Amino acid sequence: MSLRYRPDPPSVPPLPEEEPFNIIPVHNLLADHPSLRYPEVRAAAAALRAVGDLRRPPYAQWHPSMDLLDWLALFFGFQRDNVRNQREHLVLHLANAQMRLSPPPDNIDTLDAGVLRRFRRKLLKNYTHWCSYIGKKSNIWISDSSRSSTDQRRELLYVGLYLLIWGETANLRFMPECICYIFHNMAMELNKILEDYIDENTGQPAVPSISGENAFLNLVVKPIYETIRAEVERSKNGTAPHSVWRNYDDLNEYFWSKRCFQKLKWPIEVGSNFFVNSGSNKRVGKTGFVEQRSFWNLFRSFDRLWVMLVLFLQAAIIVAWEEKEYPWQAWTSKNVQVKVLTVFITWSGMRFLQSLLDIGTQYGRVSRETLGLGVRMVLKTVVAAAWMVIFGVFYGRIWAQRNQDRKWSSEVNNRILTFLEVAFVFVIPELLALVLFILPWIRNFVEGTDWRIFYVFSWWFQSRNFVGRGLREGLVDNIKYTLFWVLVLATKFVFSYFLQIKPMIRATKLMLDLKNVKYEWHQFFSGSNRFAVGLLWSPVVLIYLMDIQIWYSIYSSFVGAAVGLFQHLGEIRNIQQLRLRFQFFASAIQFNLMPEEQLLKTGGTLKNKFKDAIHRLKLRYGLGRPYKKLESNQVEAGRFALIWNEVILTFREEDIISDCELELLELPQNSWNVRVIRWPSFLLCNELLLALSEAKELVDAPDKWLWYNICKNEYRRCAVIEAYDSVRKLMLEIIKVNTEEHSIFTVLFQEIDHSIQIEKFTRTFKMTALSQIHTKVIKLVELLAKPKKDVNQVVNTFQALYEIVIRDFFEENKSTEQLKEEGLAPRNPDAMAGLLFENAIGLPDPSNENFYRQVRRLHTILTSRDSMHNIPANLEARRRIAFFSNSLFMNMPHAPQVEKMMAFSVLTPYYNEEVLYSKEQLRTENEDGISILYYLQTIYDDEWKNFMERLRREGMAKDDEIWTTRLRDLRLWASYRGQTLARTVRGMMYYYRALKLQAFLDSASEMDVRKGERELGSMRRDGGFEGYNSERSSSSRSLSRVSSSVGFLFKGHEYGTALMKYTYVVACQIYGAQKAKKDPHAEEILYLMKQNEALRVAYVDEVSTGRDERDYYSVLVKYDQQLQMEVEIYRVKLPGPLKLGEGKPENQNHALIFTRGDAVQTIDMNQDNYFEEALKMRNLLEEYRHYYGIRKPTILGVREHIFTGSVSSLAWFMSAQETSFVTLGQRVLANPLKVRMHYGHPDVFDRFWFLSRGGISKASRVINISEDIFAGFNCTLRGGNVTHHEYIQVGKGRDVGFNQISMFEAKVASGNGEQVLSRDVYRLGHRLDFFGCYHSFTLLWDSFSIR
Repeated sequence: MSLRYRPDPPSVPPLPEEEPFNIIPVHNLLADHPSLRYPEVRAAAAALRAVGDLRRPPYAQWHPSMDLLDWLALFFGFQRDNVRNQREHLVLHLANAQMRLSPPPDNIDTLDAGVLRRFRRKLLKNYTHWCSYIGKKSNIWISDSSRSSTDQRRELLYVGLYLLIWGETANLRFMPECICYIFHNMAMELNKILEDYIDENTGQPAVPSISGENAFLNLVVKPIYETIRAEVERSKNGTAPHSVWRNYDDLNEYFWSKRCFQKLKWPIEVGSNFFVNSGSNKRVGKTGFVEQRSFWNLFRSFDRLWVMLVLFLQAAIIVAWEEKEYPWQAWTSKNVQVKVLTVFITWSGMRFLQSLLDIGTQYGRVSRETLGLGVRMVLKTVVAAAWMVIFGVFYGRIWAQRNQDRKWSSEVNNRILTFLEVAFVFVIPELLALVLFILPWIRNFVEGTDWRIFYVFSWWFQSRNFVGRGLREGLVDNIKYTLFWVLVLATKFVFSYFLQIKPMIRATKLMLDLKNVKYEWHQFFSGSNRFAVGLLWSPVVLIYLMDIQIWYSIYSSFVGAAVGLFQHLGEIRNIQQLRLRFQFFASAIQFNLMPEEQLLKTGGTLKNKFKDAIHRLKLRYGLGRPYKKLESNQVEAGRFALIWNEVILTFREEDIISDCELELLELPQNSWNVRVIRWPSFLLCNELLLALSEAKELVDAPDKWLWYNICKNEYRRCAVIEAYDSVRKLMLEIIKVNTEEHSIFTVLFQEIDHSIQIEKFTRTFKMTALSQIHTKVIKLVELLAKPKKDVNQVVNTFQALYEIVIRDFFEENKSTEQLKEEGLAPRNPDAMAGLLFENAIGLPDPSNENFYRQVRRLHTILTSRDSMHNIPANLEARRRIAFFSNSLFMNMPHAPQVEKMMAFSVLTPYYNEEVLYSKEQLRTENEDGISILYYLQTIYDDEWKNFMERLRREGMAKDDEIWTTRLRDLRLWASYRGQTLARTVRGMMYYYRALKLQAFLDSASEMDVRKGERELGSMRRDGGFEGYNSERSSSSRSLSRVSSSVGFLFKGHEYGTALMKYTYVVACQIYGAQKAKKDPHAEEILYLMKQNEALRVAYVDEVSTGRDERDYYSVLVKYDQQLQMEVEIYRVKLPGPLKLGEGKPENQNHALIFTRGDAVQTIDMNQDNYFEEALKMRNLLEEYRHYYGIRKPTILGVREHIFTGSVSSLAWFMSAQETSFVTLGQRVLANPLKVRMHYGHPDVFDRFWFLSRGGISKASRVINISEDIFAGFNCTLRGGNVTHHEYIQVGKGRDVGFNQISMFEAKVASGNGEQVLSRDVYRLGHRLDFFGCYHSFTLLWDSFSIR
């Protein structure tokens, strides 16, 4: 047990009124709760209560039990439940962060200053960058060098103030710089209070400009919220053009300039033009960008791509017009060289077009306050037009001189040089961009530094924005994706020149030379065939402009396959390949899933990375035979058995394997003193028979040679030893002790052991008799395995076996006297008169499940005549076992102890989808006479049989009971095979179950592990696992997945640790309305909460306060297991209705304040999870500590498995399409292209990074209809880093019907169309480096084409 872990505190009487709490009862540190036993929790809570000599708030009653957050609330008017929520939030995070310290602090009972400082810097990093950007001094008045207790209190006040602001700003959380503005002003007022400033007007100590009950909500949040609401009304539910109303981004970007201080001031002036919503001239218009619906957005956002394509097409046509075999042959012509110079005229023309488009789309941004923007757009248009004229004049002068001299004279050459000098001036900006591309850190420095001189130099080229700065990757990443794109573009241009453009030249010339051609259509060019030539070229040009995506798809397939190969993906794809690796599987689990202190102390060094690589090579290719170590280390073997058996047990709970397959797949405890690892039975099948055949063939071979051949196969060696040890234990167990028969068999086994020890087994015994003995032993085991056991037959079998051993097994025939003398025959002659074993057999009681389970295992080893490659029979079970085993041989970070892992939450938005299928839904038939249950029984035939087998084992007498007493089990079984909330909750609660198991194993002693091995054996079958928690029904256990098979071994701290590290919040937006209407969905959600203690439900409650007036609240509830009822934890008042933008992101946003931890995983309602994958979550979270390129990750991309592929042919198509995208597609986007965004789920977000930068999605009406991908855009533009990891996976459902697929594709198509209009895509296309144009176009292509 950890030294930090404290024993239970002394019991104290409960408080008169126990306040409901979420995870830890921070309000009552004397409560008997497992989380409060950690000193870090008490240290964080004590730091918050260190109010000290701070000036008490006026006009409010102060209680000694209040803390710093209460102090802030009384001064600034925050809501009570907001304070309670953020108090637990802050205490929990600080405690978890201090638990991760390595080495631990000297005084674990006080909050470490470094923990708080790092958290403050991370949480307020966006604020400090914002202050630097707008030229304001930060109001964080703390010296980094100071370490006083006063500074620690001040840091807590800053952090607490920001969290309280964030927790109450509701829809304003989508506007991170607006929150920065609010925090900036409130932090200044806080500083005045802390520094004892005197108000100049009153002569009294300074107080905040806003105070009182709910003052912050009413005076700060509500005015801005009402402005957002008014703008949404101007949008006419999203039907109005984007250019006539301000969305979340427009309102947020208003705070990117100093005018927010000049106009809004503090306290906020509601008369500011920011709040004007009418059509007057005072109204603030669009800010930062104007979204205009036009196909020209494709050109405007990706102008560099189009410039390159058009210029190459022009140059290629000029060169190909000479009809030379190779382009360099035509290039020797002076005419061609000069004609190619026309690309500069075209280039300047495209710049002119771009400037016109800028004016045509962005004129709405120009106002009195932004006249500089209008001047710049006009000047750029004038300059672009001037360049067109200049190039045209200088180019005309070349040909004028050429025609005058009738040759390429020196004067013509001088004019060509003059043209090139002009062109050099024209391309200076591009050359500078090329230099900065080669030296990316210089551009990152220039863009990331807010020096005015740099702004002056860059003013001409781009607008100054807070986002999109310093986006360049490191040199290594630059080289990788540059090589990729150079290869793609080189292939594309070679193909286009030789197979598209060049073949068209001859045909074009012939058509132009045709005379007197009469056309049926109108002749646009009289006496010419140019229109027909244009029609001939149009499809070629269209293909030329788009086939870059074909080449990208081809090369991305090759690169993705190579990346997957180096990541060792797919090395174990089936059970046959698993058999080859399983002997190293235990060591792989120990290496990856079990923490080791020495790895945590020195991890990250080059030496340790090299050692890890060598160890992984040994595991992957079987070097060093690590299973030898496993045999000598029973504790490691025991830990492996507990983990593996828990995985297999979840398979059985999910009904994807049968009871028989459970026995074949599990690792049994070593209850019969077997000398080797007891591998799962499916690995040992057929091995004993092969060993017997080898013994027959090598009948005259010495022991060493025979044993050498057997030991070539590890499973065969273990099968032989286990079979012998088990047969010996079985026989000595059945034969009564202190009988002559027991003595005979004891001597016989001693004789066999002695002959093996002196290596004379083959000389002492006949190998040919082994088959007879094998047959009789099988018969004996079959008799014992029967439900009704016939003792007489057992006796007869023993007698026959004895006769074979005595007469045929010994190499040397022995007389009766010799047998008696050696103890192999009865010494009492009277015993020979009757049957030898007649009174010596005593069968164990039928209730001894452990004994008969071992008998069944022995029977499997003795009788199986195939390698059981079809075990398990279920394809899903095979896939999951193969992926899990393969992933453990892949590269992944080492797992820390659960106490030292990063805490995380899972957030699932839910509206009104199915929770559980009802009885009526399951039985109702459609127009084809097919019910849901019949359909599920058909496509999941084997799982239905396993389900019925489980119910019968649990006591169901008749099948009809599934509609009566076992109806809940039936509804759950069906719901777990649909896309329901119950399935998602079941999967996400595997995290909680896995963390409890891992917390137990982290602190388990050798005695604990051995106790677990011994006691689990007697609980495997016929009510076994129901015994430790019999008061809960089987359906409850099936649903919650918190009832671990090792739960009875837990010591208590596992629950507290798991709750501190994980919480699951389902944002059931209309749960309150459902309860009021007695909607069955509400009852089913309550049932889910009742069965899952780590599950929380957040919803929006509408409370009527009068005629047509309503108050809105964000509410968090849980099910209290002690009170046996739902309890309300927090109720935070909202400024108005929740849904102003898109529904899903608004739902996520309101529930985000109730999540906890360093990370949050976004999970949709159509997803699932697996217990074996949940075991790797703490490994995944360690990725946040590692650099990928020059940045640490902010989004961890996770692989998805589409589980709906078997439902229909259309579902299979959608599954294949999605699988290709979520594996190979995202793999390439992440590495080497470095442009993977967030495409939905189940990505893991750096929670505090996104908390201060606008949240995990965007919510503006219509423009953000594909809300998820905008989180990725926002992440990249704000300097984040998105990675992709394929050693862990989460299940995902896809649309299965034609109508569903059609609606989904329509949504994606609409979303893609809106993306093209968005400021995010425009900024990506212009703010990334030269190949960023292709990157952004690639991600857009993936959104269009793959999804």
